[in-house]
Formats: sequence, structure tokens, C-alpha cells
Amino acid sequence: MSAAGVALWWEAARPRTLPAALAPVAVGSGLAAHEGRLQPAAALLCLGFAALVQIGTNYVNDYADHRRGADTAERVGPRRAVAAGLIRPETMRRAAFLTFALAFATGLGLVAWGGPWLLAIGIASILSGAAYTSGPYPLAYHGLGDLFVFLFFGLVAVGGTVFVQTGAWGGAAFWAGVPVGLLAANILVVNNYRDVETDAKAGKRTLVVRWGRAAARLQFALSAAVAFAVPVGFWRAGYGPAVLLPVALAPVAVIHGRRLARAKRPGELIALLGETGKLLAGFGVLFAVGLAA
Repeated sequence: MSAAGVALWWEAARPRTLPAALAPVAVGSGLAAHEGRLQPAAALLCLGFAALVQIGTNYVNDYADHRRGADTAERVGPRRAVAAGLIRPETMRRAAFLTFALAFATGLGLVAWGGPWLLAIGIASILSGAAYTSGPYPLAYHGLGDLFVFLFFGLVAVGGTVFVQTGAWGGAAFWAGVPVGLLAANILVVNNYRDVETDAKAGKRTLVVRWGRAAARLQFALSAAVAFAVPVGFWRAGYGPAVLLPVALAPVAVIHGRRLARAKRPGELIALLGETGKLLAGFGVLFAVGLAA
């Protein structure tokens, strides 16, 4: 494949969304390190699995949104490979299937640490990613995209990462997954906020379409507020002061909320989408360091 071809597939993978896959593994590994049970090989497999599920989900989204008419010439966001005629629909569908197959193969390596029941979690994650915008009941088209992201890129991803390294899952893993899931869902809020008009025309009933932009701004702000309160809760529960490191990024979240409210042009929201992903990545790294300290 040529360099241009590699660049095209990387663009279709939507790298701005990859912090949603990387942050939970960092946080889960930080919690495992806190308990003296960090397993680097298992953490790397979790990272590979999460990233491949995210990319596969994005490929399905590229294919399915084109078929359902959500990606048209009226769309104001970054170009989509299938809608732009750069990749044939069937090729994108096969790429999604292959990516999910690679994710499953990667996940099989985790059975050595977490046992065969992890197969069920892995299969559920892959099927949910595939069902995000495709199948008989596409989650994103029925306002369930935010819940999917919160559950699978927050609670499940963090909890699963902790479990495969420590052999246990408890309250700390649950609460560590909450801020990651909420900040990951905020990436989706920005994306859907930008696309609300074209989504409504295509029958894609995201929460922004259902409840409006004012409710989306409130969701964005509340999610950020809860996310940054969680490290404080860990500190009060007896973790060291380093766990408060991500709170230093709270002013950035406030700025993002103001930018969302004041955005008038699609370009502003495209830039904010990338910045929201970076915030999640920064939060994840700092929270992981704080938990491990």
C-alpha cells in the first residue's frame, strides 16, 4: 500500500477519537500499579484490543452513515472516506470486519490472565462497536451512543484492564472508570453537536437531536464536573495527594465548555473535538500517575 493509501486509512480511523481507547487502559493500569499488580504485557494487550475496537467502530460508522444518508454533501465535519468516494463501501465494510477480527485475536491473549469469561466481555464490546451505527437497531441512531461510550470506554475498559492484571474488580475500578467514560462521551457530544442538522435529516436521533443544543451543553458541563470530582473522592478515600493531579486540567474543561457554547462555525467545533480528545488523554495519564503513586 502506498503512503497515500496508509494516510487515507489512518484518516478514516479518526485518530482524534483514539484517546477514548487509550485513556481507560492507562487509568486501569495505574490502579493495578497502586495495588502492586501491574502486568505490562497484559496492559499492552488491553491497549491493542481497545484501540482496534475503536478503529473498527469508526470504520463501521464511515460505512453505515453513508448507507443511511447521514454523511452527505451537506455534512460540515471532516470528510468521510466512503461518502467522499475515496474508499468503496464494501472495502470499508471488509476493513471493519478485519479490524474487529484482529481485536478478537488480540483479546484472546488476555484469557491467560483473566480467564475464559473475558471472551464474553470482548465479544460484547466488539458487537456493540459493530452495532453502534449498523444492524437492525443502531445504537447511535436511537440516542444510545453516549451510553455505549460511557459503558464500554469507561466502566468496561477500565474495569477489564484492572481485572486482567489484578484478578479482581471492585469499587475502586468502577469509580476510576466513571470520569474516563464521561470525558469520552464528551467527545461524542461535540461531534453530535456539530452534526445536529444533518443527523436530524438522516433520522439519526442522537441526544443532541432529541433534546437540543442547550441540553447538550448542560450534559457536557455536568459530565466534566463529575469527572473532575472523582479524583477528589479518591483522595478523600485515602489515596495519596498525587491522585489530584488531573484536577489541574479542570480549567481546560471550563474553557472547552465556553467554546462549545460560543461556537458559531463548524471549524470551531472540529478544533474543539480534537482538544476534547487531548483533554481525555491528559486526564487519563495524570490520573494513572496519581493512582500509581
